[in-house]
Amino acid sequence: MAFCKLSMRNPPHRHLGYALRLLVSTACILGIAMQSVAAQELELVRDTETERLLKSYEDPILVAAGLDPAAVKMYIVQDPSINAFVAEGQNIFVNTGLLQQLRTPNEVIGVLAHETGHIAGGHLIRDTSAISKAMIPMLVGVAAGVAAMIAGASGEAGMALMGLGMTTAQAQFMQFSRVQEATADQMGQKFLRETHQSGQGMLDVFERLADEEARSAYKIDPMVMNHPASRERIDLLQRLVDASPYKDIKDSPEAVHAFRMVQAKLDGFLDPVDMVLMHYPESDNSEEAHYARAVAYFRQPDLQKALAECNTLIKLEPKNPYFWELLGQIYVDMSRPENGVPAYQKSVDILPDAALLRVSLAAAQLATEKTALAKPALDNLKIALRQETDNSFAWFETAQAYSELGNEPMANLSTAERYYHAGAMASAARFATLAQEDLPQGSTDWQRASDIMAVAGPEARKQH
Repeated sequence: MAFCKLSMRNPPHRHLGYALRLLVSTACILGIAMQSVAAQELELVRDTETERLLKSYEDPILVAAGLDPAAVKMYIVQDPSINAFVAEGQNIFVNTGLLQQLRTPNEVIGVLAHETGHIAGGHLIRDTSAISKAMIPMLVGVAAGVAAMIAGASGEAGMALMGLGMTTAQAQFMQFSRVQEATADQMGQKFLRETHQSGQGMLDVFERLADEEARSAYKIDPMVMNHPASRERIDLLQRLVDASPYKDIKDSPEAVHAFRMVQAKLDGFLDPVDMVLMHYPESDNSEEAHYARAVAYFRQPDLQKALAECNTLIKLEPKNPYFWELLGQIYVDMSRPENGVPAYQKSVDILPDAALLRVSLAAAQLATEKTALAKPALDNLKIALRQETDNSFAWFETAQAYSELGNEPMANLSTAERYYHAGAMASAARFATLAQEDLPQGSTDWQRASDIMAVAGPEARKQH
């Protein structure tokens, strides 16, 4: 899947400009729009609790697939649709809609197993060859159509020639894609068997999607479906699931509870507040209902009610770091960072290896504007950045901490890092130059400023 936002200004000829726009549009349909561009258009969500839950699902599958879990990155996309996809090698993107709408951990695990099948099968690498082959009839059709229009043929005739080439190319690529989807299904089921998990969740998800497809089948051209014919796919999955000795393995109560809590949290943050409070009424005293309401009241904002719900959660689970994290967030949003600091500190004490929690703690410490807390904030940020060197917000807070401590050269270097990791190369080069002027020549930090300048300078000229 790709998000593709394209435009063309001042086309030289009305028909030719339209033909070129169709060419670009078809390139997107075929997946030619590179995933790096697509990823830049995605709105990503960061949340330690959700990320760790997904990682706990995915890591055993990666090991079964012979892949290194440390080399596979997972991203959460704020999108209400049920979808997950792989991009740029070993990156897995999971929509919030998939987490919110699927019913069990096993269903999510089944989808992740399928996506891991794509990675293990090298499908993204093979896509390049398939796309290249599919481009040939499309380009021939476009060239013929443009030539016909230049020679005086009607716009409709030229567009018909281009459309024929595009249709042929699209059908050729989609046929290749359907084979890949079937292979990913089979590999995913294999990984589930090897990790002693049921394949029923994967079957349930795809069967549900097949039912939705069947209800709107009159709108669908089977040749452009990017997955196998639904009935064939479901029949094959059913046979694989039935053959597994782990078919009837169920999610543990603990796994179901963790999943429900993440769903409640996502509902609270992403759904309309009125909808959240309707779905989790005050008469519901379950832990997930308290969680969803705490977040919803926080967004409303009714911060006193949010605090009450959050304190109820902490009484139920005093060692849950994510409840303390939410309490800290509420206090900071109430402009009471001095109350947020101990709450965030508690979350870090419980989960010291969570980079995002440390960044939040440091931000709260700096928000107090107490110079005595600038050094502890900087220490927390350094620990976080050892884990996440590309965290632009952490670099922003690091610059604030150095500035508070009166170290402007390091503040400039941290700002250069922030812009560098955000892809703003001109600003990165400018602040690296400022930092290098005042850093001790030959020092590690001076050399880092030189490295940023060496990379960011040429990239900035390309961007310009």
